[in-house]
Amino acid sequence: MKGLVIKNTGSWYLVKTDDEQFVECKIKGNFRLKGIRSTNPISVGDRVKIILNQEGTAFISEIEDRKNYIIRRASNLSKQSHILGANLDQSMLVVTVNYPETSTTFIDRFLASAEAYGVPTKLVFNKIDAYDEDEIRYMDSLITLYSYIGYPCLQVSALTGEGIEPLKKELAGKITLFSGHSGVGKSTLINAILPNQDIKTGEISSYHNKGMHTTTFSEMFPVEEGGYIIDTPGIKGFGTFDMEEEEVSHYFREIFKTSANCKYNNCTHRSEPDCAVRKAVEEHFISESRYISYLSMLEDKEEGKYRSAH
Repeated sequence: MKGLVIKNTGSWYLVKTDDEQFVECKIKGNFRLKGIRSTNPISVGDRVKIILNQEGTAFISEIEDRKNYIIRRASNLSKQSHILGANLDQSMLVVTVNYPETSTTFIDRFLASAEAYGVPTKLVFNKIDAYDEDEIRYMDSLITLYSYIGYPCLQVSALTGEGIEPLKKELAGKITLFSGHSGVGKSTLINAILPNQDIKTGEISSYHNKGMHTTTFSEMFPVEEGGYIIDTPGIKGFGTFDMEEEEVSHYFREIFKTSANCKYNNCTHRSEPDCAVRKAVEEHFISESRYISYLSMLEDKEEGKYRSAH
């Protein structure tokens, strides 16, 4: 029997079978022996084969090959990864310029990981009803930057409903992973898109201007026009995983494109002579914030924070 993993609570998985049954499944122990160094060897979005037994429970016996996935390091010192979702048509990173602020470093790390695993990404700027003039100016500058690089940007207010209809059109017929910091209003946004789901939402901690975790596991929700939204737990930082140092620049589109003009083809764009990337940063053709994000990922690599997956 085959099906789609639509929910993962860590200890068991809910599988929607191809004949529309919902079956709670455990995984067979041998999954952990296949070199999958992950906190969740099976992810929401995976297509799987299951074996039913007499007790009415089921085991996942096989994962079908994944089209793609988004992965992050489970924690700073962890040798394990955590798969946020698999077989995605796109991801949407929900960002806020305040309440709480999403840093450009976080955005860039997410985008680089999505590039590495072949997942098209859009940025969704939420809480546009809450910003003052300076915050709106800053948001507009980010939208200009990321649109220019090639990442579509949407502006929404989950609270007032502004921008929700255009967002719904982007979701129709696609499997979309929603991600972002805790507190950016992901769950409120999904409730605005899917009012029948009534997903639990949380308060912002005013003391730290940070969100409290409300989603504790990933889950797929069907979209009326076809497709699914995958809601994921809010994440504080985005540790990238399984990247070689020389690959990091490949996942920054404008840096990779410009690097063709560097004197050395193995240029790391830090201190080498005749580096086209550093020149482009100095001349404002490449954003300084993007360059800083790139350097921070190289520093992670040197400190041994990236681990190979095997």
